[in-house]
Amino acid sequence: MRWPRLLWSRNHRLMVDVKDSNHVTLTISAMVEHFQRYIWHSFPLGMGLGERKGKSEGQISLQYDADGKLRHDAIARIGHSKDKIVYSKLSDMRAKVWDEDDDDIQRPDEETIAEQTEKTRLALEKITESKVASALPVRHAEKQAPVQYIRYTPSQQSAMHAGGSQQRIIRMVEEQKDPMEPPKFRINQKIPRAPPSPPAPVMHSPPRKVTTKDQNDWKIPPCISNWKNPKGFTVSLDKRLAADGRGLQQTHINEGFAKLSEALYIADRKARESVEARAQLEKRVAQHKKLEQEARMREMAAKARQERAGIKKKGEDEDEAVKAREEIRRDRLDDIRKERNIARNRPDKVDRLMRDRDRDISEKIVLGLPDAKVRSSETQFDQRLFDQNKGLDSGAMDDETYNPYDKAWRGGDNVQQHIYRPSKNIDKDVYGDDLDKIINTQRFVPDKGFSGAEGSSRGAGPVQFEREQDVFGLGDLFQQVKNKRGGDRDSDRDDVKRSRH
Repeated sequence: MRWPRLLWSRNHRLMVDVKDSNHVTLTISAMVEHFQRYIWHSFPLGMGLGERKGKSEGQISLQYDADGKLRHDAIARIGHSKDKIVYSKLSDMRAKVWDEDDDDIQRPDEETIAEQTEKTRLALEKITESKVASALPVRHAEKQAPVQYIRYTPSQQSAMHAGGSQQRIIRMVEEQKDPMEPPKFRINQKIPRAPPSPPAPVMHSPPRKVTTKDQNDWKIPPCISNWKNPKGFTVSLDKRLAADGRGLQQTHINEGFAKLSEALYIADRKARESVEARAQLEKRVAQHKKLEQEARMREMAAKARQERAGIKKKGEDEDEAVKAREEIRRDRLDDIRKERNIARNRPDKVDRLMRDRDRDISEKIVLGLPDAKVRSSETQFDQRLFDQNKGLDSGAMDDETYNPYDKAWRGGDNVQQHIYRPSKNIDKDVYGDDLDKIINTQRFVPDKGFSGAEGSSRGAGPVQFEREQDVFGLGDLFQQVKNKRGGDRDSDRDDVKRSRH
């Protein structure tokens, strides 16, 4: 029996069961381990492998699209898997209009969905089982793959090679692994990261001629410190401000400052207008006062010249009469104003004053009013107020009887004897026997008229009064005013006021 030269293994991991010269049985794991050792020993620690890869990857084969045009975007796919989407065309930047009947956006049917779901589930289960199995201290025996039969035809067809057989049938089976065997290779080595996503394509505009403004904008001022100057250089303010970047900042001013300035300006203008108007008004008032004072001075000067010349003013008597009437009119206006104030503050007092002013003295006798003057020094009391038995001593009835007007009030005293009665032995030299005449005169005799009265008969009604035509005596007053002059007029006016009040 002779081992195949290609599948020879040093550690006897390769199991070959040669039934005859045309049948060879070996395992897949033995072949994989054999080629891994070959790569590992040929490039220890990967030395020399990267250079060959770099040389091979630097060259890209020409690729063409469906229209037969050369694909220049193949460079952007270097280092990425074939399934990764790389946007490297101009059409990728534009919006794509989809048609509802397009097959690319149609939902798959139920069979396709179920098939893809089952594939996804199996893939996830495989990943999960591998993770769980790697974490367990003891792993279960893996299920062996099914047997495969391979027809092998050697390239050298000779009687000396391979026993002179033209073809061989190889039965490939998976080797049974020991579950307790530790791993042979290190799989936790750190590998470099995959290349990142390709940069987004930059759409460049056509080149333009650089202007002076663009050149000035690209000038970067030197960095100047505001705190340190070890060399002692003199730096101008414009350079220092340019380095600070304050000129590039946009200052935002609050609108309130503008509103405040406008309000202050309007207030100042209105204040100036008001001050100017007040000054004009004061000027006009002063001018009027000056004119009035000049007119008064001219009048006084003319009057002084007339008095010095002894010229009597024409119509002086008429003016005096007018002044007297004006004085009386002012007095009456004062009385009316006084009555109005009393009516506003004390209405009850107005009624009493009006009643007392319009009543005659004889009404007091008719109404039976008592004498206002006290003619006895003794204090008078009502005897019924004292504590008597049922008031019988005072001539009253029982307490429950209401009859207070059964007797006359002060029946023994005649009120008529006390009204305007002069006192005894006082001013007898002046009045003489007037007191006796008044007492002995029989007054209020029926059908007896007063002296100077027109009629001798009296009606059954109340007392009648006649209104005097000239109550205040204005006719005589006017006549006296016309006849008197100078100080006599003033003294007469005072006398008239005293007589009226």
